[in-house]
Amino acid sequence: MKKKIFMYLFVFSILLVLFQYVNAKRVFEDMDRKLEGYKNLSEKYKDSVLVLQNDIADLSHFSLENNEDAISYFESDGYNISQLIPIIKDALYELNTVKEEEHPVVPYASSEGRKMLINTVKLLNHKWIIADFSDGEFWGEVLLRYYVNEDKTVDFELSESFLYPLQ
Repeated sequence: MKKKIFMYLFVFSILLVLFQYVNAKRVFEDMDRKLEGYKNLSEKYKDSVLVLQNDIADLSHFSLENNEDAISYFESDGYNISQLIPIIKDALYELNTVKEEEHPVVPYASSEGRKMLINTVKLLNHKWIIADFSDGEFWGEVLLRYYVNEDKTVDFELSESFLYPLQ
């Protein structure tokens, strides 16, 4: 009788080990399939990141921060470009606070009771700025030439402008 019990226990143990082996093999294969999917997804994301990096490089081509010739122009006059850029932008934004009826660099009249304001500024190089403006109803863009004076004041000269048509 004891031999039969040991035999049954032995067979039961073998079946249990076999079940564990088959189950572990399935789990391993499933995890391997998932990992393969993650590898493919990872490659897809790497490609997307490269595309985005190329887009950023293209978009930042006309930018003072990435234009070595423009940076050298200012550095040869003793300016630190990272400190100068905010000075230039602030000088342009400060024109929004002028008490005159019309904005000093926006050549268009604003709608009744409003004032044209510069919203976004992008320094293209050591001489040019592009900016957009709006009074909440009308909007457009200006291309400005700017000059940094020795006392770190900035003068602006309107080169081109346009106003978007109302829909």
